[in-house]
Amino acid sequence: MDNQAEVREFLSSRRAKVTPESAGVISFGARRVPGLRRAEVAQLAGVSVEYYTRLERGNLAGVSEAVLEGLVSALRLDESERAYLFDLARAASAPATPRRPRRAAELRPSIQRLLDAMTGLPAFVRNGRLDVLAVNAMGRALYSQAYEGHRGAQPLNLARFVFLDPRAHLLHPNWSESASTSVSILRTEAGRNPYDKGLTDLVGELSTRSEEFRTRWAAHDVRLHRSGTKHFRHPAVGDLELSFDALELPGEVGLTLTAYSAEPGTPAADNLALLASWAATARVAETTVDDR
Repeated sequence: MDNQAEVREFLSSRRAKVTPESAGVISFGARRVPGLRRAEVAQLAGVSVEYYTRLERGNLAGVSEAVLEGLVSALRLDESERAYLFDLARAASAPATPRRPRRAAELRPSIQRLLDAMTGLPAFVRNGRLDVLAVNAMGRALYSQAYEGHRGAQPLNLARFVFLDPRAHLLHPNWSESASTSVSILRTEAGRNPYDKGLTDLVGELSTRSEEFRTRWAAHDVRLHRSGTKHFRHPAVGDLELSFDALELPGEVGLTLTAYSAEPGTPAADNLALLASWAATARVAETTVDDR
């Protein structure tokens, strides 16, 4: 990824979203651009127009934390956008050395044991590119449609599934939300690790093959994907309205463990129990085939 281009597009897109009214700026005359003018952002951030213009042209190298916080305030950035801005600034000031994403073969065996011990909950470990590096039986069952279409030695990539596999629209009834979330996670990772060639290749592939991806990528939206609710429609057990919690693994830089659960006593909890039975049946069937 081009750090300067990322900075330029991010700052200009955030500036376009802030109206003069919301920022408390008195507007005079016709406005040729949506949102705030550069001079207005500079005034709100407490810097000169020339300095802010330099920043918006993509040069965040050496920018102080105080200036960054001024931009956060002026552009009304939320927590995820603030984190992204600071990641871009760190990348601009650091040597161009990529952080190599972890691979499945490099995971500690104890991580897979941890996942396998979560017998009643779908769970998996992913990196920032949305490669699934480890998964338990329930997680594989929940994403059975994705695994059915997955071929090759590389790990399943959830972004490829969402944008390139028609079955994603069946599994995710709220497909547009899932698609936007996937893009925001990749965009966030691009801020943290802009020199990851694998991520650049993935974004290039999805941009070439999916107009839906291109549109969302151009919006430059980012999001902290920590907790929330996700709706699945599984072909064997039906609708599952599940809560998710995404936890960064201590000592495993760049890896996130995501687990899904259901509110006790709800239809989703009943269907999650059905999914566990379905997964156990599928494992028995696979074992029987392998033993023949």
